Amino acid sequence: MATAIILSHNHPSGVLKPSKADIYLTQKIKEAAALLDIELLDHLIVSSEGYYSFTQEGEKL
Repeated sequence: MATAIILSHNHPSGVLKPSKADIYLTQKIKEAAALLDIELLDHLIVSSEGYYSFTQEGEKL
């Protein structure tokens, strides 16, 4: 019964910048969620260096 989701995963390497695979997977999950009328609010990458938020960084979700 979810209406929205936030994705998160870790980068053990400490690199916070999303990889091409991260960006591709985010888009695919957004498309799949839309089929179920679920909004993707954000995708967070977490590491020992902090976090990266697609939304805060202006990435189009």
